[in-house]
Amino acid sequence: MVKEFSKKGQMKIQQMAFMLIAITLFFVLVVVFFLAISLQGVRRTATMLEEENAMLLVSKLANSPEFSCGNSFGGSRANCIDFDKVFALKKTLNKYQNFWGVTKIYIRKIYPEDEIECTEENYPNCGLIKLLDKNVNSTSFSSNFVSLCRKEKFVNSIEDKCEIAILMIASEDKG
Repeated sequence: MVKEFSKKGQMKIQQMAFMLIAITLFFVLVVVFFLAISLQGVRRTATMLEEENAMLLVSKLANSPEFSCGNSFGGSRANCIDFDKVFALKKTLNKYQNFWGVTKIYIRKIYPEDEIECTEENYPNCGLIKLLDKNVNSTSFSSNFVSLCRKEKFVNSIEDKCEIAILMIASEDKG
């Protein structure tokens, strides 16, 4: 009879051990599921922050002294890029390759649309300035609309000419 009680006791202990293992596995799975959902939210937030930082960098770049119109076009303007200044900067940009921390900087005229890349021969009758283009894997472009202004000589006067453009930047793809 003692053997019978000891077998029943061992069986109860085994059942209890299996139940404890099952409950522990259940809670481990619940915690893993909760962490997966939380990490997905963190990834989404990180992506949104990266996009927001890229947009802020585009605006900051458009208003930086190297690009901005300043007061040369009749008052201070936000998101105004001096076409003449940027074209002059393009010639010496190899000194500034790591200054902004991006891999590509393009300025493309929206209207009138023109796909011709700007060179000394066709300036200002062109539509795309590739200021910086490192040959590395880049993220997708972040962009912002800007005014692309320059001085243009007419018969007896020099006038301001502004066109709609888009400033596009891309960072190095770290993934």
